[in-house]
Amino acid sequence: MAYLVLARKWRPQTFEEVVGQGHVTQTLRNALASDRLAHALLFSGPRGVGKTSVARILAKALNCDEGPTPTPCNRCGACREITAGTAVDVLEVDGASNRGIDEVRQLRENIRFRPARGRFRVCILDEVHMLTKEAFNALLKTLEEPPPHVYFVFATTEPRRIPPTIHSRCQHYEFRRLPADVLAEHLRRIVEAEGLGLDAPSLALLAREAEGSVRDALSLLDQVSAYGARTREEVSEALGVVDTVLLRDLAEAILARDVSRVLALVDRSYDFGGDLQRLLSDLVRTFRNLLVIRLLGAGGAGEAVDLLAAEREDLERLAALHAPETLQQALEALLAGEEAVHRSATPRLALEALLLRVCQMGAVASVDDVLRRLDALIAGGGPSDPPAPGGTLREAPAPGYGAGGGRGTE
Repeated sequence: MAYLVLARKWRPQTFEEVVGQGHVTQTLRNALASDRLAHALLFSGPRGVGKTSVARILAKALNCDEGPTPTPCNRCGACREITAGTAVDVLEVDGASNRGIDEVRQLRENIRFRPARGRFRVCILDEVHMLTKEAFNALLKTLEEPPPHVYFVFATTEPRRIPPTIHSRCQHYEFRRLPADVLAEHLRRIVEAEGLGLDAPSLALLAREAEGSVRDALSLLDQVSAYGARTREEVSEALGVVDTVLLRDLAEAILARDVSRVLALVDRSYDFGGDLQRLLSDLVRTFRNLLVIRLLGAGGAGEAVDLLAAEREDLERLAALHAPETLQQALEALLAGEEAVHRSATPRLALEALLLRVCQMGAVASVDDVLRRLDALIAGGGPSDPPAPGGTLREAPAPGYGAGGGRGTE
């Protein structure tokens, strides 16, 4: 029998099984329970977060033998047919390949007829933003006055491309990316059920690489399990990605102005076969997280920094050692040099030159340190204490002397 990939094997079959989209599933369940479900729904959000899965669950909830119900049984004939994709009353249309007015007219003709076996006809249009302007216009009247036996579910990753005339006729549900810790916990349950044996750091790395997408996370899990990976290092090798530990070490070396260590870490990533442009992009994100943590504090960053607890703690310790101005200066320098590295014919040399330039910038005194020293000088107290860790000040030339040491003109 052909292998069933994890993304299909673990596709949710009830609203309760959908991960990280409680704001959507709870609203739909309440609407079903109170018989107040709109006939046209627009699901938008990133790829792989459950839009099509929820649309299919909704079709089962409407046509289940025990329904309409918020909890389809998944045992009756209607539920099993929808799960298998063979239900004649559930039409799944790919908007990317059926985008013209002729296809939409054919769809309108099909939905005029009452359901052949189920209670309702459910039309799921995936990637609906790919329809042409004429195709959208052909749907307007049907959406405004739909037949009582028809429900439309539109799914898209680009809601801004949906015409306002279509948008206003639909109830809009926005699906969200899953936080890294939620996605890692979901992967842990699947790994235990499948007996794959990956450790927690490995799952954390998979969750980070999936960028909030359940489908991407399960596809990556399939890949690393085929490789036989068990540890974080083996997962990094299987995927060819930059480990967060290396990123933290590299950021720490840059802030410490440890040039030899910076070059050694870049060399390690290069020998490992990593993409140096990806390394720089991830390093920019690391410095962004450091700056946010430093500005908002350990408890204030919240969802602004999507990291697992252990990764967050590591960055909190590092951020506390440096002034926000120092972190911002490094971040801006990396952002400014990112395009040059991407365009370079020798990205390794360009990356090393950029990182060495950032190392040579040195630390920047915080505004509080500057004000404290000025207050001390104004009060006549002489030189103040050195600034807190993370910032240093260059001494200003003595009054009446120019930058070169000579006496200025009167």
